[in-house]
Amino acid sequence: MLRLFRLRHLLTPLAALLLAGAAMAADLAPAAPPSRGGNSASPQAQAQAPARNGAAEAGVSRTAFAGSGGMGTALSRIKDLASVEGVRSNQILGYGIVVGLNGTGDTLNNAPFTKQSLQAMLERLGVNTRGASMRTANVAAVMVTANLPPFATQGTRLDVTVSALGDAKSLQGGTLLATPLLGADGEVYAVSQGPVAIAGFSAEAEAAKITRGVPTVGRIANGGLIEREIDFALNKLKTLRLSLRNPDLTTARRIAAAINDFIGGDSAEPTDPSTVVLQIPPRFQGNMIRLLTDIEQLRIEPDQIARVVIDERSGIIVMGKDVRVSTVAVAQGNLTVTISEEPQVSQPNELANGRTVVVPRSNVKVDTEGTNKLALVKESVTLRELVDGLNALGIGPRDLLSILQAIKAAGALQADIEVM
Repeated sequence: MLRLFRLRHLLTPLAALLLAGAAMAADLAPAAPPSRGGNSASPQAQAQAPARNGAAEAGVSRTAFAGSGGMGTALSRIKDLASVEGVRSNQILGYGIVVGLNGTGDTLNNAPFTKQSLQAMLERLGVNTRGASMRTANVAAVMVTANLPPFATQGTRLDVTVSALGDAKSLQGGTLLATPLLGADGEVYAVSQGPVAIAGFSAEAEAAKITRGVPTVGRIANGGLIEREIDFALNKLKTLRLSLRNPDLTTARRIAAAINDFIGGDSAEPTDPSTVVLQIPPRFQGNMIRLLTDIEQLRIEPDQIARVVIDERSGIIVMGKDVRVSTVAVAQGNLTVTISEEPQVSQPNELANGRTVVVPRSNVKVDTEGTNKLALVKESVTLRELVDGLNALGIGPRDLLSILQAIKAAGALQADIEVM
């Protein structure tokens, strides 16, 4: 019995050691290579089924995590970092007339274009007003602007913005008459009409006036009707160009690498800091939507240049996470001169022959802030350490502007300073 008891106690830790070794070997085993063939599953489906599509998921995220340096780094979708070249909105505008104002429209004598537009409109409707005197204040000339979205079809409605062109006081209660909206090529792409809604208001009396917001700018929700489409054959493209919203060489290279890992091969190549060119693989020819929906969900870590943005008007300072500072000593102090006047009255004695006069007494005080000493800002590794070192000086945002510029001039700030 003693031998069996000892053997059992020896086998128990040995079995545990063997199980631990098997689990470690499973963790260290290399993953299966990613498939280079067509894959109809989206990145979301791969994330939901890691056991089935572990190889494909590793192919999507390998480049992102290799560039980011860890799972804790925030990753962004390619959809949020770049846009497809050619898929964009177009600006359109037109000149129109708003009627129905309650005496807050243009003064026809001061705005001759309003008078000419009103006469031309009435003549088109069969009303002759050439010899008549027009004094109405219920009409205002306006500019109508809108953005024509990409792939917009005929009959689709869009929002338009109406802005007064003359000396109208308010567009409240007005109605925009049919106004054609033209593109940069002079073609009519939409027509706008409808009641104008404004966010501001204005009230005026004989001795007082109050204005909130901008009553001379309004908006018509769904007030534009698209009449012409802009042709763009996305499915027929042989080459796709991705334009980065924030140009950067490292970000462009990471985007290209993530796309190549997902598709397979070397289809994507960065040509400059703001452009990634993608040669459409044969299996995606004629099915660009499928390719784009898969690509735009890939996640990478965007890179950016170390920059300090300073707004001198408001005293706002924004620093990126890559801003670094070398060890530097900083002293901050101001020379303050205070002058106070305390005049005194000098009155003669009762028997003296004189008059009462005011004698000036001035007190001048100079404060050199001699207690301020050099403060040491140690070499920072993270943004938190840099902020803590600058806050240790006990200065305000206004003085921090000058200190950052002085540190940059000394060559101790490894970042670009941009003053707004």
